[in-house]
Amino acid sequence: MKDIKKVVLAYSGGLDTSIIIPWLKENYDNCEVIAVSGDVGQGTELDGLEEKAKKTGASKLYIEDITDEFVDDFIIPTMKAGAKYEGYLLGTSFARPVIAKRIVEIALKEGADAICHGCTGKGNDQVRFELTIKAFAPHMKIIAPWREWDLKSRDDEIDYAEAHNIPLKINRETNYSKDKNLWHLSHEGMDLENPGNEPLYNKPGFLELGVSPETAPDKPEYVEIEFEKGVPTAVNGAVMKASDIIRKLNEIGGKNGIGLLDLVENRLVGMKSRGVYETPGGTILYHAHEVLETICLDKETAHLKTQFAVKFAELVYNGQWFTPLREALSAFTDKTQETVTGKVKLKLYKGNITNAGVWSKHSLYSETLASFGESDYKQSEAEGFINLFGLPIQTKALLEEKRKKY
Repeated sequence: MKDIKKVVLAYSGGLDTSIIIPWLKENYDNCEVIAVSGDVGQGTELDGLEEKAKKTGASKLYIEDITDEFVDDFIIPTMKAGAKYEGYLLGTSFARPVIAKRIVEIALKEGADAICHGCTGKGNDQVRFELTIKAFAPHMKIIAPWREWDLKSRDDEIDYAEAHNIPLKINRETNYSKDKNLWHLSHEGMDLENPGNEPLYNKPGFLELGVSPETAPDKPEYVEIEFEKGVPTAVNGAVMKASDIIRKLNEIGGKNGIGLLDLVENRLVGMKSRGVYETPGGTILYHAHEVLETICLDKETAHLKTQFAVKFAELVYNGQWFTPLREALSAFTDKTQETVTGKVKLKLYKGNITNAGVWSKHSLYSETLASFGESDYKQSEAEGFINLFGLPIQTKALLEEKRKKY
């Protein structure tokens, strides 16, 4: 421990990282602690962080605006792949690699001896942070206090904070474990640890990105989203960059109660955990993209892409972003998106999304072929197709029939 003179800390200002600064100085021979916060669209959570970090012992704080990198290089490629982990839209999962990558860059610039994070030994984030660190700084020492200290719970952390006069934005009654960024907000812990408890969607202050479906407007709202090669380019006719599209869709979706997910998921470490997620804009974006793909992708590509999406989601969830397989799956995805250009219209109403129209110059849908009315399709040709397609089934049945006679 005496060899550790300078530590770069992944710092959010939340409960874990707030107490880690004094803990590091107490346990690592009064080492210098440099705090780094990645701005991935968490908004006001960054307010006052510099003063707080320095007051608790950090020598300096970096606040790095990586929102557009997060959106363009992580969110959009994952959305284009259609990747969902057991229904979860990966809000925390793909934020960790981009944050960790920037922390490594700063640690190398600062000549740090170690990188520290506040992830628990039970969770997925420890893996996501550390695999990224290993990808970019394979020799860097990693400090994970939750795997070292004697604190056993979030209540113990609050006790430590109070004993060290560390200001907190939470108390024991509002002690949910939360993660917020431009894409989503997650809630874990407290009453949610019992899967039998209904989430308190209508309790003031619980939801932050929107409202519950019950309290959403009684009138539906329409939204139109345009895509170019799978990338969103406009909302309701207004062209904007992808991060602004997510902000706009968060606003529209949030007020209509869109994007709430209550999920018991399978963590990487083996246990099941329960989380409640708010992803209003992301839910709309995924839905619109999937609708556009229904008319732009051929059957075989669409079906294989769906299979690959499961693996893509697992890689993201498990922190394996910077791997050859993820890069290969992204290359496949980009090829499939060459014709995914067009516009989708959706109707939002009290937490529900209804398709209201889809258009593309690359559409493979032919009304003249699919119509129940008169068309160019020769129905008589189906007989030969069915005979050949069903030949193995018919052959097996004939053989079975023959065996029964003997």
